[in-house]
Amino acid sequence: MKFFRLATVAVLGLSAVLAAGHAGSAAPKPIRVVVWDEQQPAQKEAYDNFLGNAVADFLRARGDGKKGRPIEVKSVALNDAGQGIGGDTLDNCDILIWWGHQRHGEVKPETGKAIVERIKSGQLSLIALHSAHFATPFIEAMNARTTDDALKTLSSAEREKVKITYVQPQRRTYRKDEAVTPSWTKSVAADGTVNLEIKLPSCCFTKVDNPGKPSHLTTLVKSHPIVKGVPATFDIPRTEIYDGPFFVPTPDVTLFDERWDSGAQFPAGCVWNLGKGKVFYFRPGHETYPIYKQPEVQQVIENAVRWMAKN
Repeated sequence: MKFFRLATVAVLGLSAVLAAGHAGSAAPKPIRVVVWDEQQPAQKEAYDNFLGNAVADFLRARGDGKKGRPIEVKSVALNDAGQGIGGDTLDNCDILIWWGHQRHGEVKPETGKAIVERIKSGQLSLIALHSAHFATPFIEAMNARTTDDALKTLSSAEREKVKITYVQPQRRTYRKDEAVTPSWTKSVAADGTVNLEIKLPSCCFTKVDNPGKPSHLTTLVKSHPIVKGVPATFDIPRTEIYDGPFFVPTPDVTLFDERWDSGAQFPAGCVWNLGKGKVFYFRPGHETYPIYKQPEVQQVIENAVRWMAKN
């Protein structure tokens, strides 16, 4: 009898070990990516089935689970129900990739604020591509980061008495000698109220031009996960020109410097922490050039998806 009981215990112990082994070898949780695309007709010059679908396709191919976590991709568009992000789409999203150009104003600030709340809570992170510097979620994210930066300049006692006034910027290109946004000023009223006037970022720059000339990118932070496997320097054969400065909050890290033979220069890859989430802006793009078919660009976007999903 004692032998039978010992044998039973041994079998149960072995079963527990095997069960633990199976649990430990469970398939890794996929990274859930939503690619949002405005889908303007001009994209057909470079992408047979729209730019956003092209981004989704290469992420699916690279995220088959053979190298790192699998990537599940949902491709949505502005004209879809709920503007593509209705229902439970955002609740089932780890990384939101956003492309927009001509119809930014159709996405309401309330939608951008809802996305920013998810970023701050760590539910998702945002990748804004090229002309998405004017996209509603990117603008709202930069507004939120500006507020965080401004409040950090106050003492804890001052923050308890603060009254914030926001000054909205003009959404246009600026001269290089104009005051850079964002900025803020502080004053203290007689009753002790701390008045903080915040000039929000324009999220623009000083020049945009589209001669279809090449740009030259240099990797600035070679140890960062987003640049893993990316050459130290590489070219975009044909692209639009943006000339800095970029009127946004100071990034936590700038990954690429992009230059043109004309002398234009731009911070081409910027990362911001926002609460528990992150925002990554990657400048190379434009809908009439096949830039998102370029291996270096695809590598950057894949790396960003994988790194931001971990943080």
